[in-house]
Order: sequence, then structure tokens, then C-alpha cells
Amino acid sequence: MTGKLGSRRVFSMRPVARSAIATGVLLFSQSGAAAGADQGAQLAATCASCHRLDGGGTGIPSIIGLSEERLTNALLAYRASESPNHIMHVIALSLSDEEIASVARYVAALGSNPR
Repeated sequence: MTGKLGSRRVFSMRPVARSAIATGVLLFSQSGAAAGADQGAQLAATCASCHRLDGGGTGIPSIIGLSEERLTNALLAYRASESPNHIMHVIALSLSDEEIASVARYVAALGSNPR
């Protein structure tokens, strides 16, 4: 009798497991856009250690107000050593193409939505 009872539990758990997996897939697929924005915000925190993200500050140029394309091109130029700056070269080397696009999109959106 225990064998049958055990197999019934396993059988009855299958619909629950399938439901949990389906729910996880649904939540993951819906959070894709939010995850991209979160990644951009996390990466921009690195930028904020030198470039104030409120547009203020002196010395280091502000990146607020730059377009997504200009930010992307600048990071790619730093990564390729086309623009001479050792710190920015190292930072750009640490970013994938996707991360560069994400942080550029996030920072450009900050400029279009003043705080």
C-alpha cells in the first residue's frame, strides 16, 4: 500500500511542479524589460562615482544630456583605445556590448527626464 501511496504523491506533484515552472517562465519573460533597466542603473552607479548623474560637478565632464548614440560611441572608442583615457579604457574593457548599450540607454534617459 505504501508503494501506491508514494506513487500517488509523485503523480499528484507533477501538476504542481508544471504549474510552478510555467509561472516562473511567465514571470521571467515579463521581467525582461525591467531587468534591462535595472542593469543600466547598476552599471550607471559605476559612472556616478566620477560623473555626477545629477548633471552637477566640476572637473570631470557631465554625461547627463548626452544621447544614447554618443554615449555608446564614446564607450566603444575608449574600449578600442581611440580616445586616450586610461581609466575609461579599463572601465569600457570590462563592459560587454550589451552592457554598454544598457548603460547608454539608461544615462540618456536620465538626461531626458530631469529630476
